[in-house]
Amino acid sequence: MKNILWFKEVGTDDIAHVGGKGANLGEMFKIGIPVPNGFIVTADAYFNFIKTNKLEEPIKSILKTTDIDDPNQLLSSSNKLKSLIVKSKIPTDIARDIMTSYKKMCSYAGLKNTPVAVRSSATAEDLPDASFAGQQETYLNVEGESNVIKRVQDCWASIFTPRAIFYREKKHFDHLKVGVAVPVQKMINSDVSGIAFSINPITNNKNQIIIETIWGLGEYIVQGVVTPDQHVVDKINWEITSHNKNEQKTQLIRAKSETAKASVPKYKRNKTKLSDELVIKLAKIIQKLQDHYKKPQDVEFAIKNNSIFIVQTRPITTIVSNKQIIDKQQSIDKKEDILGDPASPGTSSGIVVVIKSPKEINKVKEGQILVTDMTTPDFVPAMKKVAGIITNKGGQTSHAAIVSRELGVPCIVGTKNATKLLKNGDMVTIDGTQGKVWKGDLVDKSMTPTTKKESTKKTATKVYCNLGEPDLAKEISERNVDGIGLLRAEFMIANIGIHPKRIISENNQKLYINKLSKEIKKFCESFSPRPVIYRATDFKTNEYRHLKWGKLYEPIESNPMLGFRGASRYISSQDIFKMEIEAIKTVRDKYGYKNLSLMIPFVRTPQELVQVKKILHQNGLVRSPTFKLLMMVEIPSNIILLEKFIDVGIDGISIGSNDLTMLILGIDRDNSEVASSFNEMDPAVLWAIKKAIVTSKKRGITSSICGQAPSNHPELVEKLVKWGVTSISVSPDAITRTRETVSWAEEKIASTKKR
Repeated sequence: MKNILWFKEVGTDDIAHVGGKGANLGEMFKIGIPVPNGFIVTADAYFNFIKTNKLEEPIKSILKTTDIDDPNQLLSSSNKLKSLIVKSKIPTDIARDIMTSYKKMCSYAGLKNTPVAVRSSATAEDLPDASFAGQQETYLNVEGESNVIKRVQDCWASIFTPRAIFYREKKHFDHLKVGVAVPVQKMINSDVSGIAFSINPITNNKNQIIIETIWGLGEYIVQGVVTPDQHVVDKINWEITSHNKNEQKTQLIRAKSETAKASVPKYKRNKTKLSDELVIKLAKIIQKLQDHYKKPQDVEFAIKNNSIFIVQTRPITTIVSNKQIIDKQQSIDKKEDILGDPASPGTSSGIVVVIKSPKEINKVKEGQILVTDMTTPDFVPAMKKVAGIITNKGGQTSHAAIVSRELGVPCIVGTKNATKLLKNGDMVTIDGTQGKVWKGDLVDKSMTPTTKKESTKKTATKVYCNLGEPDLAKEISERNVDGIGLLRAEFMIANIGIHPKRIISENNQKLYINKLSKEIKKFCESFSPRPVIYRATDFKTNEYRHLKWGKLYEPIESNPMLGFRGASRYISSQDIFKMEIEAIKTVRDKYGYKNLSLMIPFVRTPQELVQVKKILHQNGLVRSPTFKLLMMVEIPSNIILLEKFIDVGIDGISIGSNDLTMLILGIDRDNSEVASSFNEMDPAVLWAIKKAIVTSKKRGITSSICGQAPSNHPELVEKLVKWGVTSISVSPDAITRTRETVSWAEEKIASTKKR
């Protein structure tokens, strides 16, 4: 029952004493995440304060007579309760302990009055099933003992803000049993602040990390005052797949009165806030947090002088509900009238109500579409009523986005001028998954969950899926899919986390083989007897360097995409390749899953393929009726010399349209200067794909395509079927529509032949 606990003293088991935020700060601090140090005024101190001042009965009395669905009553009761808290006296021992701890922080920093962030941490927040944003207050740049004590008391009072009262009632929490701890943390005067999600919070794509950034202190990103830059990081290849920049004119900075609004210098307004290198470094930390907590995380960070500091993490609680919404969502084939950024999935329609401030939320009625500049936590009672939300400002990590996802309400942010384009009484339809708004009611009221069931059609052309995460194997295997056309090794290797050469140097090959084989087994077991095609590791040197000890073994290459990767690695680093071979043999021979085959990526010459086959043969992996050897076709030489590659002896090919497009067109799709010219439908690329399929058919081997082209361009699917492709392997979200397109294409071709 201490008044003060330091971060190093607490962890995830201490939520009752330090709240969700405090527990996570301590947990991160202990596992080596870069967290600014600090102490926590415990929830025990808060309860002691309530008891000493005999506030239980007055609090009960006020809440008992409050209709929380009446915004005016809720605000009045909140003001009364907060006044009770701030006018009561803090017990002497608590005040003394806060001052002593703050002085200790000052001595560590070598300053008389070190700036700190004073933050609320309720014992009913950041839980696996309760994670509303912005329930209590945060105060930045607080200096001096008396000011710290005052802000601690203000944090206690903020447990009775209107949104916090409303939230606890809806979640059925006892107001007097929910405590509030107060972390007091070294203040980072950040150049850049932001929020990141370890999965895509809109689509639930587990292979993406979303990072949003703004100039200055972080409050403006949560509040949605400014629309942030967004980076999407592919955690399979650790590459930035998209970067949306947004102009930022204002920022929050340190000031004498704690913080102040300031202009962003003109030269910075359209400037990229983080380098690609720093984005990837940050993404690695985000993934480490997910790996540690074993759940997707919502992470807040601050960056000063290119140093990263994590200031909060909490679980993402909307994954299941988002999936259900996306599965039921209606597709609207019409040009949108307003375009913003997707923030919370789903389609809905309703009458527009434009709100300028939280004082007007009593205007909001059930089923309307709320349109506003940005939402704050005081909007929550209204947000719970509406059928959809549209804001001018904010990103996927803004208050509007986070709370909408929690509530299951479709939301679009960052439209810039929706409040001017829409007026009260307008009928609109919104799609929160795509960020689109249409005038009029376009929702098909006849649609029910049964009409959205996945197709059970069978097609002659197999529809496979691309997978890499073992946790998804069971779920995806239950869908109408014919197997795994691309089982990526990289995600499984990244989960092991240690560079293979380090494992070999420590003679831990058996441990590595055991871990990898168990991960592969999950896929084979779930999909059996359907085929699972395992693509051997295709890490590039810059990706291998991110593994633990990786920098000891990996060279720095100017262009890793064209460097030491694929087949050439297996030949020069046979000891690593042998561990993969042993893992495959373990799955096939020990566990008995004969549906597992192997695919070799990035084979530059037929001679390389000969050498790889020799290594496989020497280690007991030989082609047979149950073990197929396939080759990725992703280099122009694979197209030009395909007959010679087939002569070496392979059972099939799989076209990697991403690399093939880049190498045919000479375009790095991750380079923003030229990325707009990346086009998988370019005639040169289509010629190469067609040649690979036709040649394979002529030589009697299977052909597949496993790049993103079929997912991105459904019109390509018809061409692939017409050319005679054996299978098409797509991301899980594209399985149903690809199957439908394949079925349509096959029926069209059959009908043409009959005529």
